[in-house]
Amino acid sequence: GSEAASEQGQEEEEAEDRLKEHMDNLLDKSAKTRQAALQSLRLAFSSKTLSDFLMERHLTLTDSLEKCLKKGKGEEQALAGTVLTLLCLQMGSGPEGEEVFCSLKPLLINILMDSTASSSARQSCATALGMCCYIAAAELE
Repeated sequence: GSEAASEQGQEEEEAEDRLKEHMDNLLDKSAKTRQAALQSLRLAFSSKTLSDFLMERHLTLTDSLEKCLKKGKGEEQALAGTVLTLLCLQMGSGPEGEEVFCSLKPLLINILMDSTASSSARQSCATALGMCCYIAAAELE
């Protein structure tokens, strides 16, 4: 019994270390590295509940996603929008989820209104805006 629990604890620690590494890679100079990190985070956030892990790191992750949305192009922006949507789902309707939504809402609207942004980035930002608003917005309007 305790051997299995110890093994499971070690697996969870390794998974958290990989997530931390992916979060660090969001700030890499290479767009390919950032995109790979976003894809890994998308997979992790959509396959497992990580709210405890994310509660401690939501501000860092929000800042990193903001940089990907601002400086990235096309696919990177689209992936960042998807990861943001999943982050909001993980954070839920509490104050942390609202904080994530409120801090990135203006940027999502800017990309959505930018006719030069790729259609996939605009679509992803529209989905993120709608889902995060539904989940985390405290104000009715």
